[in-house]
Amino acid sequence: MKKPPLYGLMAEFTDPQSLLDAARKTYDEGYRKVDAFSPFPIEGLSEAIGFHHTRLPLIVLIGGICGCAGGFGLAYWVSTMANPWLVGGKPLFSWPAWIPVTFETTVLLAALSTVLGMLALNGLPEPYHPVFNVKRFALATKDRFFLMIEARDPKFEYDKTWRFLDTLQPRGVSEIES
Repeated sequence: MKKPPLYGLMAEFTDPQSLLDAARKTYDEGYRKVDAFSPFPIEGLSEAIGFHHTRLPLIVLIGGICGCAGGFGLAYWVSTMANPWLVGGKPLFSWPAWIPVTFETTVLLAALSTVLGMLALNGLPEPYHPVFNVKRFALATKDRFFLMIEARDPKFEYDKTWRFLDTLQPRGVSEIES
């Protein structure tokens, strides 16, 4: 029987500080295709594995600007073109009355772009990931912390990477099959 291809190696830690220290050492060692798994957020972990920038704020800004323009444009179109109705001598182009609609559509589209952008950038939903093949990974939602180095990392060499992960004093090191 042919063995499935290797996705990477994963080290298991028992406390968040050990994971954070291991992540920093892994990044300093030159590994870049690294991921960490924890049952709760750990301050500084994303920076330790080299994750520094996200495009989500730009996506939210664009969504907000589109919502603002769309809300203002809708109010303008309804008040001046679709249903021009003079009320109390107010001009048709009475923009102060449109501020609530403009604000609400700005918030609505910014919020929707936040959710959709977050899902897209995180690659969600992801019903399957190779780390699910490691039996002990089920503890990642309870009380264990995992650091994974992918086999596609340019510095990855099976024996060297295994020895390196072992020097981080994990509880154990596991292979991740694709």
